[in-house]
Amino acid sequence: MWLYGHHAIAAALANPSRRLRHLLLTEEAETAISASFKGAWPLQPERTDRARLDQLLGRDVVHQGAALLADPLPQPSLQSVLDHAGPIVVLDQVSDPRNVGAIMRSAAAFGAAAVIVQDRNAPDETGALAKAASGALEILPLLRAVNITRTLIALKAANIWCIGLDAAGPALSGAAFAGRRVALVLGSEGEGMRRLTRETCDEVVGLSIKGVVESLNVSAAAAVALYELTRP
Repeated sequence: MWLYGHHAIAAALANPSRRLRHLLLTEEAETAISASFKGAWPLQPERTDRARLDQLLGRDVVHQGAALLADPLPQPSLQSVLDHAGPIVVLDQVSDPRNVGAIMRSAAAFGAAAVIVQDRNAPDETGALAKAASGALEILPLLRAVNITRTLIALKAANIWCIGLDAAGPALSGAAFAGRRVALVLGSEGEGMRRLTRETCDEVVGLSIKGVVESLNVSAAAAVALYELTRP
């Protein structure tokens, strides 16, 4: 897979779990990445130009003059996720890689232990997802589950309180969950949570939104909910 963008590539270079293959950089990109990546580079970059990267990745891709060919990261286990502190984010068929990446960025910012997606109905690990995650893909486990409902049941068995987010639910109050470890469950961009997912959650809550806007994009909603759940 090709990763692109300064933050995504700098984070991948610093990740010992990421197997790196080939690094292409313009002169400007090498200077920019060098400013944020300290230490010896794990592989020697090849100097290139933007025209070559446009041809390789597509003219619509905002690559910032940087491309890294790398293997996908190893799949973490659910037990390894449970062994780390922090909330868990569960995505029920969120399909846009930019949304998944943005949610990963917010999850990392608010100390989440992992993001869990459904294997069949979630985007693959791609350059678009990694760029939207802005480095979070390299530090936050992304676990692919075959069955979201069974995964929620396993989380509940591990004493994790599963909270579904839906616009029709009562307003989320982080103070109400103080002292509990939580899993925040978000549904797809169009349909929201599926019925069985909703029914498996311990509670369904919403966001207190004022004004004419009825709801937020799923990645924005995730950021607001994670802030509320983790604020002092």
